[in-house]
Amino acid sequence: MASERKFVTENIRRHLLREYMMAKVGRAGFGGLDVQRTPMGTRVTLMTERPGLVIGRRGEAIKLLTKAIEEEFKFNNPQIEVQEVPNPNLNAQIMAEKLANALERGWHFRRAGHSTVRRIMDSGARGCQVVIAGKLTGARHRTEKFKEGHIKYCGQAKLDFMEKGFAVAKLKPGVMGITVNIMNPNARLPDEIEIIPPPAEAAPAVEAPKPAADMVAEEKKAAEAVATLKKEATAATGAIAAAQKPKRARKKKVVGAPEGAATAAAPEGTPGADDKKSVRKRKKKDGSEEAAAPPATEAITEVKPGAIMTVEPKPLAEVPEKKPEEKKPEAPPVEEKKEA
Repeated sequence: MASERKFVTENIRRHLLREYMMAKVGRAGFGGLDVQRTPMGTRVTLMTERPGLVIGRRGEAIKLLTKAIEEEFKFNNPQIEVQEVPNPNLNAQIMAEKLANALERGWHFRRAGHSTVRRIMDSGARGCQVVIAGKLTGARHRTEKFKEGHIKYCGQAKLDFMEKGFAVAKLKPGVMGITVNIMNPNARLPDEIEIIPPPAEAAPAVEAPKPAADMVAEEKKAAEAVATLKKEATAATGAIAAAQKPKRARKKKVVGAPEGAATAAAPEGTPGADDKKSVRKRKKKDGSEEAAAPPATEAITEVKPGAIMTVEPKPLAEVPEKKPEEKKPEAPPVEEKKEA
C-alpha cells in the first residue's frame, strides 16, 4: 500500500500545481502543464498564449514563480520552460477560459456558446462540443450543449484525439461550469481507410515530328532500296529461264507399227526436224522399200519445250461374227374340216 499511496500523493501534488499555475498565469492564457522528473531536477513545461507576461522583465516573474513552486510544492530544483501555443483556437483550456470570461462580462450563454463553437470549427477542428452547466435562466440548475462536427465520447479514439478543457465562471446567481472538448484536426480514426489505386499504365511515347531534310533523306533511301530489289528480281527470273531451256526431242517408236515405219513428226521449230526431212528424201530415192511397206498409222504428238507426249492409237473394236441361222422344220399342213 505504500507504493500506491506514493502515486496518489504525487498525482494530487501535480493537480494542485496545475490549479496554482492557472490562477497565477490567467492573464497570459494558460494552455496546459507538463511535469517531468529528471536526474538534474524537475522540468515544468508551461503552455501559454502570451509567454512574455509569464517571463516578465529580465525574467523576474519566472524567477518568483520558480521559487514559489519549490517552497510550496516541495519539488526538487524546478526548471520552468515557457512555450507558446501555436493555435489558441484549437486549445480546449484556452477556449474554456475565454468563454468563462465572456459569461462574466455579461454575454448571453447561447450567444457565447455558438460563437465559441463557430470559432473553433473555423480554425480547422474536426469536431467540438461546449457544455455550460449552472443557473442559466432561472432558479433551477440545467445544462446546455453546443456541438458540431465529429465527436468521440469513449474508447481509445477519445483518449488519443479528444482534448478537454474546464473553466469556472462566477456570476451573481452562482457559478457556471464550462467544459470544452475539441477533436484534433490531424486525427485519423480507425474506420477511415485509404484505398490505393493500381498503378496506371505508361502511355506510349509520342515521337516528335522529324524535320523536312530527314524526311527527304529517308524517301531517297527507300527509293534506292526498291530499285535494288527490282534488279535482283529481274536477275533471278533470267537465271530461272536459262535453267529451263527445252531439251532435244527423242524419237519414239509407235506401238503396233512395223519396223521401218515413219515416227512422229516434230514441228519445224523443234530440234531434230531437219534430220527427219533428210531421212524422208533418202527413202524416196530408193522407192523400193516404200512400195513394199504397207501404209502405217502415225501417232501425231505435240512437242512442247521440255516435254514430249505421244498418243497411241486405240485398237479397233472387234466385231462379233454372225452365226448362220438354223432352218426350223416346217409344220405339216392342217386339213380343213368340212362342215357336216
